[in-house]
Amino acid sequence: MPATSSSVGSGAAGAAIFSGSDSRKYKYFDPKGKRATHYEDMTVDVQPDPERYLIQDWIISFPNGDGAYVKGATAAKSSNWHAFRAPDQEWERTHYQRQSKIETMVQGVIQNARHSGAPKAFDRAWIKILQTHLGAWKHAEFGLGTSLMQAQRYGYTQMINNATLTNSSYKLRLAQDITLYLAEIGMDIEGWDDEAGKRAWLEDPIWQGTREAVETIMGSTDYAEQYLAINLVFEPLVGELFRSGFMMQVAAANADFVTPAVISAAEADYERNLANAIDFAFMLVSDHQHGQHNKALLHHWVSTHAALADKAAEGLRPIWSQPHSKPLSWDEARAKSVERLDKILGELGLSR
Repeated sequence: MPATSSSVGSGAAGAAIFSGSDSRKYKYFDPKGKRATHYEDMTVDVQPDPERYLIQDWIISFPNGDGAYVKGATAAKSSNWHAFRAPDQEWERTHYQRQSKIETMVQGVIQNARHSGAPKAFDRAWIKILQTHLGAWKHAEFGLGTSLMQAQRYGYTQMINNATLTNSSYKLRLAQDITLYLAEIGMDIEGWDDEAGKRAWLEDPIWQGTREAVETIMGSTDYAEQYLAINLVFEPLVGELFRSGFMMQVAAANADFVTPAVISAAEADYERNLANAIDFAFMLVSDHQHGQHNKALLHHWVSTHAALADKAAEGLRPIWSQPHSKPLSWDEARAKSVERLDKILGELGLSR
């Protein structure tokens, strides 16, 4: 283990001898595996911590005396915040590369669809659903992305911040993709209403439960609650319910083979975000010092946000009856989402 500020009384160069200091490779932290990955080299201890290396304490502090980052930014507790490693091992370069590939794919799908005249073949009832309900959903994605963007500022380590910020980026990218997609196909569809989605989000009773759930997450001042409420609860009960359980299942039956391709990247995004969130939550509930505290806390968060997500999901029920072709019912989609939640919580030893 490297020397820490508690074991060395000086910040002068050479005052401490660190593990691996004579090596040509970085070895100032304990890697998760036998060797440090590129992800670990680029993220571990990039964000400083006075308990590890900042012998002189925080370089920048707030007027009230708090350092740049404080453990009290969340009610969760950890004996070692630096233990978290995101399973997707995403850092700046790999994130930009993946986002660029997704954007290239999405834009290619949209351009090819318009070139072939695909939007004009969409079922008329389905067109109304796209402009109204997919148009409303982009606001949910934007709200969650904004919440995560705010949350990442308070994560105590770079690894936590990276996982939260990439999660935010995926959400904001999807909101942008939906906005651009609807605007572009709208140019090929007579009578298209660009404002229908916004009106539905603000006024349609169908969407008010989802608004409440999203805005409650946005209003939380605990970054861990925001991150876990989104990935452990809202996404399986509402996000996947609408994206996978409706848009991707029903579109093709209504002559729309384009929307599923645009939305599909979001499902892959969630698998990555979910894996990260489960590992983060597992670190908390299995902590040898604070595990019981964290279990009780996460149970409270899950109960609170699951109640809101259930209300949101029930509010969306009428959408399943609106297409002319209905290959999947709300009850079937809902059963899958509840099963998904139970599996997620089961991995963590939690329940609703």
